[in-house]
Amino acid sequence: MPKAISYSKGSIIYFEGDLDNRVFILQKGTIYSSSKDIETRENVTAIIKTGEFFGVRSAVGHFPREETITVLEDSVCVALSLQEFENIFSTNKTVMMKMLQVFSSQLRQIHKKIESILKRDNIISQDAGMYAVAQSFFNDSKWQSCLDVASSTLKLYPDHSNKADLQKMVKTAAAHVAKEEPNEIYYSEDQKSRLASQLFELPAFKRFSKTYKDGQVIIAEFEKGETFYMIQKGTVQLTKCANGKNKNIDILKPGELFGEMAILDNSPRSATCLARGKVDALEFNKANFQVLVTGNPQIALNLLKTFCKRIFDQKRRFKILLITDPQVRVADVFCMFDEITPTANPDSRTKKFNLTIADVAQWAGLQLEETTNQIDHFVSIKRLEIVENQMIVDIQEMRRIVETRANIK
Repeated sequence: MPKAISYSKGSIIYFEGDLDNRVFILQKGTIYSSSKDIETRENVTAIIKTGEFFGVRSAVGHFPREETITVLEDSVCVALSLQEFENIFSTNKTVMMKMLQVFSSQLRQIHKKIESILKRDNIISQDAGMYAVAQSFFNDSKWQSCLDVASSTLKLYPDHSNKADLQKMVKTAAAHVAKEEPNEIYYSEDQKSRLASQLFELPAFKRFSKTYKDGQVIIAEFEKGETFYMIQKGTVQLTKCANGKNKNIDILKPGELFGEMAILDNSPRSATCLARGKVDALEFNKANFQVLVTGNPQIALNLLKTFCKRIFDQKRRFKILLITDPQVRVADVFCMFDEITPTANPDSRTKKFNLTIADVAQWAGLQLEETTNQIDHFVSIKRLEIVENQMIVDIQEMRRIVETRANIK
């Protein structure tokens, strides 16, 4: 049962960095939150109004608290367990939509800041990026995927600087696809996935349904986003193109969302999503978003959890991008992955990461050549070793570099 807790003036409800899975509602009194602005490092305070929730992001995302909550005058707060909060969120459409709107706005602001920094650092353009993705599928002889991305690139950029190459890709890939014998129709999923998909097999969802065959690209990296998806049956492979090659980064199963950033600001896609075997998915856009989430609380809850995780991840990445020294940026990428993948022995000097140089470049917001130079430097001073697809890193040294040299822009 939710608990009403009294706090006296001057007391602290929780500190930044605390681990606590409770969500609070201010019932009466006056409290405020304080935290450091990521970019300016100035103290930011905000008064929490009566009836407002606080502590949601860190509780739902299972992250350390991002702010300190201080009591200005005697106050009473209701403390909810995570399950109690989820019950309220799922049954109150007003709370549901307001919270999703607040979190989407926060995520949009972070994305805009990141986009501004990346543009300033001359990161690859959308049209050049899509061409690189099409070329990588062509080189790997993944003809259906190549055909999809090359065709989309020509449609979006009819005057593309590599138009002739893209046209050749389309012609060659189409010829190969036509010769390929049709594969047996199958869903790549386990029993647990089948059970998860039953939640969305409702008549109301039929008009949103789409079916994709094996290898078909649902979303192409770098293209502008206008829709998002929920998997009903089958699995979806996420890949990223780096240095002319596609790297598998995740596999999504029924019930999972992807492309959801499209409902925020139509930002460029951050990964390519292609069908593994046959895939049934629901396709949504901004116009029917509210109908979807208010009609199915489980979807709204999944989306809330996604927002919480993405806000935390993007704020962490923003901290990296604010560092002026490229060597320190690279070091902080390793620190970030150390934070999100804790080990049984936190005092160990070295740690293994399943990262490539292209992965590090992506997170650091640096060109591949610059990142390679920094990695080579760490290798030369014996602070990093590359063994097959793993990097063995002197994590204590990386922390020291960040702590002593992390000047921000």
